Order: sequence, then structure tokens, then C-alpha cells
Amino acid sequence: MHILITLCARGGSKGIPGKNIKPINGKPLIALSIETAKQFAKEQLADIELSTDDDEIKKVAASFGIVTSYQRPAHLGSDSAGKIDTIKDLLYCKEQATGKRYDYVLDLDVTSPLRTEGDLKAALELIVADDAALNIFSVNKANRNPYFNMVEQQDNGYYGLVKKGSFVTRQSAPKVYDLNASFYFYKRVFFENETPTVINDHSLVYVMPHICFDLDHSVDFEFMEYLMINNKLGFKL
Repeated sequence: MHILITLCARGGSKGIPGKNIKPINGKPLIALSIETAKQFAKEQLADIELSTDDDEIKKVAASFGIVTSYQRPAHLGSDSAGKIDTIKDLLYCKEQATGKRYDYVLDLDVTSPLRTEGDLKAALELIVADDAALNIFSVNKANRNPYFNMVEQQDNGYYGLVKKGSFVTRQSAPKVYDLNASFYFYKRVFFENETPTVINDHSLVYVMPHICFDLDHSVDFEFMEYLMINNKLGFKL
């Protein structure tokens, strides 16, 4: 089984400037994902590749052992560029360069690093065991439930539940999950079929048994660093 681990890190960031290499708990943010990638790659004999349009990110990644000659195309470096297209281009270029054909792609999101090697192994087992699945992505149990305590505006201008149901407690409503954007496994056929979105009719989820969230705003960065410095994560990165 051949696995390609992808790390996609654009240079531009409006929410947190330079966040992919911004120090967190004494290390550049991207280093956390590189370290997890290396641990997983060692056991699974996987390859690791970086996609970036930024020379400084390349330099920092190289200092942690990830050296790449791949240059992300300009049309995949904008805010509007899709992640799937970015991964697909990296996959095909890596296959052409190495002569390998990868069975799975594992994408580790640099801005959501709170995952463990155990998470990755468990998720890989789930997707390997399901022949019909195209991909699997990490989630956490949601604190809000669209069947019970989330509302949206209706056609008449008034507000009602997002999902209709007659549930009187949140516990009795169907289980829902938050995407935490930490990692995604894709079977190669996912890219061959040109599946347009991550969430599709053959998606699986891996429910993380611990805290995980991505960094969208400066306060998220501060909160994550606080948890790491004070050993409040509940697990070891």
C-alpha cells in the first residue's frame, strides 16, 4: 500500500498573517504537522510532499527535513483555489517524478495540528475496511444540533429549526459532527472520478476522542498555545 502525505501551505493569510510558520509553543506551526507526518510515514513507509507558493515556508519546512522541488502553480495559489485541485496537482506531479502510483493520499492541514499518530492509524483502518468509501475526514462531536438548537430564517421571514424534527432533547436528536479540518484520507479513485467536494455520498468520518480545532483567528492561535504550554490538551502531540 503506497501512501502520499501532503502538506499544503499557502504564503498569504488574512486572518493570521504568516500563520503557517508563526511560532507556537516554541516551534513554527508547520513543524507540528511535519513531525506527525514523519511519525506516520516511518511506520507506513509513506512519502511526504509539500505544496506551497512561498519560499519562506519552503525554507522552514526544509529545516525540519521536508525538502521539495515542487512549485505550486500560480492558479492554485489564490484564495479561490480549491484544496482538492491543489492536492491532485501535487499527487500527479509526485507520481510522475517517482514512478509510483499511490493508493491513498493523506492530507494534513497545517492550521489544524491537534491530531495524533493513533488518530491517523485508526482512520486509515476504517477507510481500508470499506471498499465503497472514497474518503474519510476528522470530526468532533458538535456542541450545537440543527435538529434541536440551531435556527435559520424561513421563506416567510420568521425563524425555525435548521432541520425539522420532533425531538424534545438534544440527546434524542440525530448525532451531528463538526469538521475540524485536521486530516483527510483519500483513495486515489477520488481524484480519478474528479469528485468535486470533500463531502460526498461515499464519505466516512473519524470522530476524534480529544479536542481539535483549526486556527481561523488570532484568538484561536492564542488559545491553542495556552493549551499546549499548560498541558491542557489531554493527549501528547
